[in-house]
Amino acid sequence: MTGFHTERICGSAKATLDTDMDLQQLNDHFGIPNVLSFDEHAGLMRAVITSPAASATIYLQGAHLAHWQPTGERPVLFMSRKSDFLPGKPIRGGVPIAFPWFATDSKEDRFQGKPGPSHGFARIQDWTLSFAALSGDDLHLTFTLGPTELSREMGFDRFRLAFELVIGPSLTMRLAVANDSETPLQFEEALHTYFAVGDVHEVSITGLEPTGYVDKTDNFRFKPAANVPLRLTGFTDRVYPNTTATCAIHDEHFKRTITVEKQNSNTTVVFNPWRELPDMGPDEWHEMVCVETVNAGSGIVTLAPKATHVMQAHVSLSKPQEKRG
Repeated sequence: MTGFHTERICGSAKATLDTDMDLQQLNDHFGIPNVLSFDEHAGLMRAVITSPAASATIYLQGAHLAHWQPTGERPVLFMSRKSDFLPGKPIRGGVPIAFPWFATDSKEDRFQGKPGPSHGFARIQDWTLSFAALSGDDLHLTFTLGPTELSREMGFDRFRLAFELVIGPSLTMRLAVANDSETPLQFEEALHTYFAVGDVHEVSITGLEPTGYVDKTDNFRFKPAANVPLRLTGFTDRVYPNTTATCAIHDEHFKRTITVEKQNSNTTVVFNPWRELPDMGPDEWHEMVCVETVNAGSGIVTLAPKATHVMQAHVSLSKPQEKRG
């Protein structure tokens, strides 16, 4: 699957489907009875998945996966009940795609004399659905994004993105970046995943024990590895460089473990604001933790001309085994 779509985004051929496709056309081209349909929410078009294996929702703005829930399980992704759903506004929760920079733009005059939007432009642009098919229990979807008026104004005019989703009892997300130019392309990227938990106070995260981190809550100081599972006790915004480790979120309240395996990602970020935000309610931070699949900071990607880079995250659920007497 990856090879096929990598070829698509590397080629110079124009997408076969118009980005301005309306709901009727989306349903006619890609709808699958009782599995995949398209509707509109708060002025944003979205794909609604109701397969026997899982339910999910993806907004075409940002190719934003807002909901994934395997059948018989609680939702795995957190979505703020105060999130904006407006054209050009980022959505709080689910899986925002950060590209071509992570967090704050380092260039102070990139756009209209100011830095570009937080986490880049990809999450606030409309993507094009280019592929949808059911294979067994899994629904395969591919969304694409090429240069836009906004990206060109920010200096990005020779790139192409594809976001591939495999939605079923587990979730696979692949973000492919192609460099169509004759010069190297530098970028940061993230699958900024918000996971739903019963209570963040009852969560531990394993996989990062041997890795030191940049503490963005303490003037970006680098701190040594803790060598114990991570338990959040306050505002947390940590960048773990040089790690390809699988992480597991152990949720004592919901009695489940969320496992995140990744490929071609050398950075992991853990985040919880520990407070109300303009688009997150006063108690909602108790219900989420971000464990993000990232290439940023010292892990910035330099992509050769005409080359493609594919970053992947695979998310699965498990329940702790009951102890036998």
